[in-house]
Amino acid sequence: MSWFPWLLTRWPSSALYLLLISVGGRQTGLEVGQAVQCTQWAATSSKSNFQDGDMVIGGLFNLYYTPSAVEQGFTKLPHYKPCTGLDLMSLKNAYAMVFALEEINRNSTLLPGVKLGYRLLDSCFNSLWALQSALSLIGGDAHSCNSTASNSSAAYDQVGEKAGGQSVPLLIGAASSTTTLILSRILGPLSVPLISYLASCPCLSDRYKFPNIFRTIPSDLYQARAMAQLAIRFRWTWIGAVVINNDYGNLAIQTFQKETQGKGVCLEFIETVGRETILIDARRAALKIQASTAKVTDRQFLASEAWSTSDEILKDLAISKVASGVLGVAIRSSKIPGFENYLRSLNPTRHPDDDFLREFWEMEFGCSPAATQSQAVPLSSYLSPLKKLNNRLNVSTSSLSNKSLMKASLPPCSGRESLEEVQNHFTDTSQLRVAYNVYLAVYAAAHALHSLLSCPNRDSSSGRNSSCSSSKQIKPFELLQSLNKVNVTTPQGEIFYFEGADIPAKYDLVNWQNTPEGSLKLVLIGRVDGFDINLNESAIEWNSGSNQVPVSVCSESCPPGTRKANRKGKPLCCFDCIQCAEGEISNETGSLLCERCPSEFWSNVEQTACIPRQLDFLSFNETLGITLTTAAVSGAAVTTAVFVLFLYYRQTPVVRANNSELSFLLLLSLKLCFLCSLVFIGRPSVWTCRFQQAAFGISFVLCVSCLLVKTLVVLAVFRSARPGAGSLMKWFGPGQQRGSVCLFTFIQIIICATWLSLSPPVPQRDLGFQGSKVTLECAMSSVVGFSLVLGYIGLLACTCLLLAFFTRKLPDNFNEAKLITFSMLIFCAVWIAFVPAYVSSPGKYVVAVEIFAILASSYGLLLCIFAPKCFIIILKPEKNTKKHLMAR
Repeated sequence: MSWFPWLLTRWPSSALYLLLISVGGRQTGLEVGQAVQCTQWAATSSKSNFQDGDMVIGGLFNLYYTPSAVEQGFTKLPHYKPCTGLDLMSLKNAYAMVFALEEINRNSTLLPGVKLGYRLLDSCFNSLWALQSALSLIGGDAHSCNSTASNSSAAYDQVGEKAGGQSVPLLIGAASSTTTLILSRILGPLSVPLISYLASCPCLSDRYKFPNIFRTIPSDLYQARAMAQLAIRFRWTWIGAVVINNDYGNLAIQTFQKETQGKGVCLEFIETVGRETILIDARRAALKIQASTAKVTDRQFLASEAWSTSDEILKDLAISKVASGVLGVAIRSSKIPGFENYLRSLNPTRHPDDDFLREFWEMEFGCSPAATQSQAVPLSSYLSPLKKLNNRLNVSTSSLSNKSLMKASLPPCSGRESLEEVQNHFTDTSQLRVAYNVYLAVYAAAHALHSLLSCPNRDSSSGRNSSCSSSKQIKPFELLQSLNKVNVTTPQGEIFYFEGADIPAKYDLVNWQNTPEGSLKLVLIGRVDGFDINLNESAIEWNSGSNQVPVSVCSESCPPGTRKANRKGKPLCCFDCIQCAEGEISNETGSLLCERCPSEFWSNVEQTACIPRQLDFLSFNETLGITLTTAAVSGAAVTTAVFVLFLYYRQTPVVRANNSELSFLLLLSLKLCFLCSLVFIGRPSVWTCRFQQAAFGISFVLCVSCLLVKTLVVLAVFRSARPGAGSLMKWFGPGQQRGSVCLFTFIQIIICATWLSLSPPVPQRDLGFQGSKVTLECAMSSVVGFSLVLGYIGLLACTCLLLAFFTRKLPDNFNEAKLITFSMLIFCAVWIAFVPAYVSSPGKYVVAVEIFAILASSYGLLLCIFAPKCFIIILKPEKNTKKHLMAR
């Protein structure tokens, strides 16, 4: 979305004017100690509105909007033509000052016994014209003066036709920052206070440079801050700015960027619009707005006070199609009780000296109010004094005569004309903004005067104790000091004061909404008070027609569970959303980083929260546990069946061959091997962790010991057949065989007992594995003990394999050494493969690998040794004879 204010455009740049004025001031300086006759070079407009009083306050207003053309030939004094085009809004502001003064004069508690007068002049949107009017007000508008060597006072002789040239100690004005700045430079050495109602340049807050300036409109810094806060509040992160190409616009955009820095708001573009190239610049800005890359719901504008309350734009039906829903910051408005009735009661017959009201009357009703008072005035009576005045004041006689001719041509007013039914900008008091600023300025001046006049010893610093009852003794610098301390309470109860040059910042927030007629109306939706924004969002009518806040982003906000990843070469507002890694979370929208969960927690599926990791172990309920349990039970059942078969055929040669007692003991040990694997399945506990390793180690040693003794017996039998080796068999009798098996098994029992007593395995959570589950396993507290158990089993197995390999080719029809060789090959292969698989397996699969190794080696021994014998016993009983077994 491309939006942003077209900021203030009411501050023309005219530094050259200031330079020329400064030079002129030096040329007209007075030499001290000489008598000098001074005359005014030129006169201001003859139009004014004045009222005498004990204290007169001056007012400068842009009452005419068409500036005068200046004829500058450099051979004679500059020639100014009168300004034209009466501005009704400015005229209303001027009468707000008059109304406030008359209200104060009626107030018995504020300035009692003191009548305030006024003198209003036009500044015509021209800084030089304003300066001339201001100097006229400060100097009392005397056309000549005599100054002697004693410069403590000057005698002014009024020579003009119009009397009433009392000087003013204070000015209400001006209506622009540039004009106010120039007036401050010129009037600053005189300590004449200026209370501006429309100069909002932040530069005027500098009390060192502008000590005599006060204003009842906030600095534009606060307006830019308010607009920045609105952008942040509505989460508009990708915006465009269109600003006036002067100090107003540049300072405003700098303030906006400063306020939004680090808040996720970026400017896609900044387009400047100049006064001289307004059409070209506006067209370029419109194209830029249309080409915006923002992901938006619609175009939404945020306006500054310079155009957020513009009646011309609001009433333009063509503009209403694109400007609907504009959100703007506006000069705060307020009601002035009685002001509307005052405006509608104005009549030139009651104010014959009010030139502005008389011209407004002529423009509004098309008649001459003067004609009702004096009938049939000859045209020559207008022109004769004007020609005389022209010779002295250098004002165009032709222009004045033409103007007088136009007035003389108007029909006389009937006297029944009234503003009661008139509806225009002048009588409209529904939105008093600038007029209320003027109203506050007058009350600030009145309270400052009241403070001075109430002081019992105002001149005590100079060693005099005079009463403060005389307003004639008040000097401008005293009024300036009093304004710095003033605390104003208006009749409406509003309290305000000056903080340096400024008053506390207050603005209205307005919204442009459609009317049934198709035009736009201004609706108040909130207020700004300092840094606080009070906004009724439900009252806003957005440009899209929806009550949902428009979206304006370069990239959609990253949802929880993701993080931002900045795009290379793009602003911070343009980014990609990256899913958080497993075990990391982000629980906020637009998170910059993903946070890793604590070791005992893991991220949920959405990766927005850390949840406790589930305990994981090889249980009887899961598929793998059921499969291994089935395999173990089946192995034990098969072993039991073989044991029963051998027991039933224990007298047959196949069973009795190679020591049937060892065969039964081997079957028993194999059954224990199958059953010990079941101890590894289920939730680990202290006792199961100890028992499973002991059962595993002892069962397999018993099994391998039986095979080793069997192998030794086979080897001893065939070796004893050699001459001189008959005594060898006495070492391998049944008792020696049982003793050997017990000895080998006892050694493993000693190892297991020592290991389990010193550093037994304990249940422990394996937090090293990254996942949503934490494995509960039997942790080997001593790797040495477990290695000794496995190593001892491996030693016996390797010895058995080696001996069986040597006896595999001994002559016999049924040599059990071959079966032992194959079985031990499988056994060793399984346990050699077990080591790397055990080390690399994660979590509960470590236990599954060990169980698999136990079952695989047990099945290998069972099948390789006992399957051929069972085959003969069941399927080939004819081979189960001693003759067959002894045959070579």
